[in-house]
Amino acid sequence: MINALRGMKDLEGQNAFYYEKIIKVCEEIAKNYGFNLILTPHLELSKLFKRSVGESSDIAQKEMYEFVDKGGHEVCLRPEGTAGIVRSYIEQKSDKTQSVKRWFYHGSMFRYERPQKGRLREFHQFGVESFGTKSVYEDVNMILMLAEIFNRLEIKFELLLNSLGCPVCFPIYRNKFVEFLNSKETLCEDCQKRKELNPIRILDCKNEDCQKLLSDAPVLNSSLCETCKKDFKLLQNSLKDNGIEFQLDAKLVRGLDYYSKTAFEFINDEIGAKSAIAGGGRYDRLIENLGGNKGYGIGFAIGIERLIAILEQKEQKISRSGIYLCALDELYIPKLLKIATKLRKNRKVFLSYEAKKLAKHLSNADSANAQIFLCMGENEEKDNTLFYKNLENKIEKKLLIEALEKEL
Repeated sequence: MINALRGMKDLEGQNAFYYEKIIKVCEEIAKNYGFNLILTPHLELSKLFKRSVGESSDIAQKEMYEFVDKGGHEVCLRPEGTAGIVRSYIEQKSDKTQSVKRWFYHGSMFRYERPQKGRLREFHQFGVESFGTKSVYEDVNMILMLAEIFNRLEIKFELLLNSLGCPVCFPIYRNKFVEFLNSKETLCEDCQKRKELNPIRILDCKNEDCQKLLSDAPVLNSSLCETCKKDFKLLQNSLKDNGIEFQLDAKLVRGLDYYSKTAFEFINDEIGAKSAIAGGGRYDRLIENLGGNKGYGIGFAIGIERLIAILEQKEQKISRSGIYLCALDELYIPKLLKIATKLRKNRKVFLSYEAKKLAKHLSNADSANAQIFLCMGENEEKDNTLFYKNLENKIEKKLLIEALEKEL
């Protein structure tokens, strides 16, 4: 028997139901905020992600699914969504005109890491990206959008917030932080590498010994320039004005190197220890880093598998839907096929091609989680009717076929 690869799973049954529900809510809210769908390729040149996420990131160092294709190109399965969308923005030459673009996306991402609950090697994300808008109010909108998504899905969250500064003030903090690190000798192996490539990533280290060493480290927001301070204060005040609670986290740097200024993370503890269910921030430098003109960008991504695990734990009841259409004699199947074809223009219909006893059909309809049961037997065929049963409220009656759509 051939099994699915480790860390890659089928989405079906209840998980497929939750996936569809999450995407539906996310899409509806994103559209209400003025965002449109974009779908980028799953396969891109490896250098796109190495230049965007940074050589110091775990993704670039050990998690990318990359290989050389038959044309000799170094390619990889996308480990995240933002870089491909920035590439598309530049490829369309939208960076040259500073066009405002607001896109949302969803689909598979790939990272070679140890599989665990809510974290797979092939996983799914819903994300949004906004280009060409400098205003802090766009940052506010991103966070409000996420809060509305989680409230609609009835998922609890805590919001963590930080400012990573800009090209004016960030280097000042970086120098202070490197000076602090040089006085420490017991950093973990990964942080020793980060120290050379991108020291700020050390703030994101989960090693307990490193966290203890960082307890008295200088904080980034103490070095913010006046512009960044003003923008960060406006962000906080706007969130308060809109009823969004948050915590300032001076060590929040996110996992990728392209963030600047606003950084945020939504965390949840409903499936164990507190962990991120969504995160994002501003990445004004990324467009230029990938060969485009200087511009503005901000976005976020939601981990779908983690949300599925949360909803699954809540044991939400999957609502019944659709019609189960069947016959007690196979002679009636052609007639039911015509009925099914007509109903399918507006409704979900499952047509059974086999003649079974009524009890067996009812059992199958229940297993299919159908809402309406319609059946034709000898008497119904003579009367040009169907036996009707609502599987939610148990109401039973006979319906004339000619008035079927009106009665349903």
